Amino acid sequence: MMAVQTETHKGYKIEILPDENAENPREFESNLGVMVCFHNRHNLGDKHDHKASEFSGWKELENHLRDEHDARVVLPLFLYDHSGLRMKVGSFQGLLPQGHAEFDSGQVGFIYATRDAIIGAFGRPKLTAVTLDKARKSLEIEVKVYDQWLSGDVYGYTVAKPSKCESCGNEEDEEVESCWGFYGAEETMAEAKRVVDALAGKKGA
Repeated sequence: MMAVQTETHKGYKIEILPDENAENPREFESNLGVMVCFHNRHNLGDKHDHKASEFSGWKELENHLRDEHDARVVLPLFLYDHSGLRMKVGSFQGLLPQGHAEFDSGQVGFIYATRDAIIGAFGRPKLTAVTLDKARKSLEIEVKVYDQWLSGDVYGYTVAKPSKCESCGNEEDEEVESCWGFYGAEETMAEAKRVVDALAGKKGA
């Protein structure tokens, strides 16, 4: 596996590598929202019993989620399917090269949060405008994390300390730490450096 970033920090070699076995974030127990998606070729979002043929359009599905599932925050999900998958809240129009938004992207479903889920998450007996805004932002973060997983923007790091081979005399890298499941290469590098800082601090103590 080829590293996407390599850096030496305080005498330690850090490598950032793609996490090819990253857990689907839709399986996280902490998720506030439910993703209902329909696609002919890709299995997206959460498991559900809805069928696209049951609804005449996206508005009818949205009304169903609000009326039958007590959804209080409902956000539209759009997929960009071109040499990989990307997902976001709202349309890709104006964000892609000319023609790509029209032919390679479109709505695939919704993410929603029910009244009970919002109250349980934020501990408020009433759904105020502030609480609903917090719920909306939480759903947007969930979609961003799912987008990173879909697009392969999940990584791990290894931390190695150069050491000399006793038998051959050559320098080799001895791995001392590793961890996986981080979203974003820059965030992964920052975490690896914090680990190195701790290791260097212990060594110097």
